[in-house]
Amino acid sequence: MLREAMALRKKEYSRTTLSELSQQIMDKLEQTDAFKKANCIALYHAIAGEVQTADFIEKWYEKKKILLPVIEGSDLRLLPYTGKSSLRSGIFGILEPATPDKDEKVMDEKEIDLIIVPGVAFDRLHNRMGRGKGYYDRLLSTLSALKIGICFDFQLQNEIPVEPFDKKMDYIITENEVI
Repeated sequence: MLREAMALRKKEYSRTTLSELSQQIMDKLEQTDAFKKANCIALYHAIAGEVQTADFIEKWYEKKKILLPVIEGSDLRLLPYTGKSSLRSGIFGILEPATPDKDEKVMDEKEIDLIIVPGVAFDRLHNRMGRGKGYYDRLLSTLSALKIGICFDFQLQNEIPVEPFDKKMDYIITENEVI
């Protein structure tokens, strides 16, 4: 029910408003010490209704190593972003880096300093609700990087239902606050 409620709330906002709020959230992210200190950042290419990240990725990919997820089976694999021409539409229509040749060296996940995570809803206890497929929970269970969830203020609840396998965020950023 919460996933449905969040989807309805997103529809109340124009694309322009969500874009402006996304910019405020990404500005707050840039101001964090975690971001300033990070050399390698795992991020995501947003779908409609999520905090938009495309401009942020373009702004930073030549200054910091940016990794984007690629869906492989039931898992996410993180691959380097090397520019717009390296993207392709993935399984759910999400832009992702083209899969490298099997011989091409892929980044060691221990080098990731920070991972920026989308979600359907978050709470003040640092819990995250995803879309229900567990992609990010499986990925996060393999990483030791700092985890920052980003969402619009209306997606931040006092408390959300969680499953035992759900991974908590270290920080949550909305357009109004950093928790």
